[in-house]
Amino acid sequence: MILEVKNGSFGYPKQELILNNINLTLNEGKILAILGPNGIGKTTLLKCMVGLLPWRSGKSLLCGTDIAAMTPRQIWSVISYIPQSHTFAFSFTGLEMVMLGRSSHLGAFEQPGAKETKMAQDIMERIGISHLADKDCNRMSGGELQMVLIARALINEPKLIILDEPETGLDFHNQILVLDMIERLAHQEGICAVMNTHYPTNALSISDEAFMMNRSGDFIFGRTEEVLTEEHISRSFDVNVVVSQLPYENRIIKSIIPVSIPDRQPA
Repeated sequence: MILEVKNGSFGYPKQELILNNINLTLNEGKILAILGPNGIGKTTLLKCMVGLLPWRSGKSLLCGTDIAAMTPRQIWSVISYIPQSHTFAFSFTGLEMVMLGRSSHLGAFEQPGAKETKMAQDIMERIGISHLADKDCNRMSGGELQMVLIARALINEPKLIILDEPETGLDFHNQILVLDMIERLAHQEGICAVMNTHYPTNALSISDEAFMMNRSGDFIFGRTEEVLTEEHISRSFDVNVVVSQLPYENRIIKSIIPVSIPDRQPA
């Protein structure tokens, strides 16, 4: 087991709990999708899972070890984290950005060298973005930058990649590009992935397990097909949905379509 959360609860000081008694597991080569309405605490959950925020009670286990007992170097040599915000105070080329992913493997005053440059070049070639090596990250499109950040995550040689809304703001082409990459990394190369997403259809298309939150403080965790049902999604997002299926190239494609807001009867 790569990651496990046991009875995790979190709230900011002097505030009510945002997350209460969270339990989930993630095994090698699997993709976990985290879903729920805006402001429910999905990003907070990601940060608690990997030790960026401390659980008020409960714990996260990384490869069987309590994250709270691990050093930052130990944690970040196993995990790569890709946050939502992608603005940079300094200008980095694509190659330089990818090389930054090796920082957890270098000494405090050690600079990346020829080895790290070659690793970055190889990874960018491997995922088909060598043409971005000399491009300024602040001038990249959303899809280009997301692929560079995935390459930066991979150069760390992680067992687990955490992605906070990786497809938000991307067009259809780049969404598929990023989702295909996440699926290939997990299902072919054995690198686990946890993705926070606003798109149930995307979760249904690539994830093995799903963790869905709602405003009542409840959650559902299990196999994606069992969690992302019309009933569960409607309750979590307060919207009526239809789960449709259509054949495409000898496989069945499932899509989740929002259709209406539930009627509210006056009390």
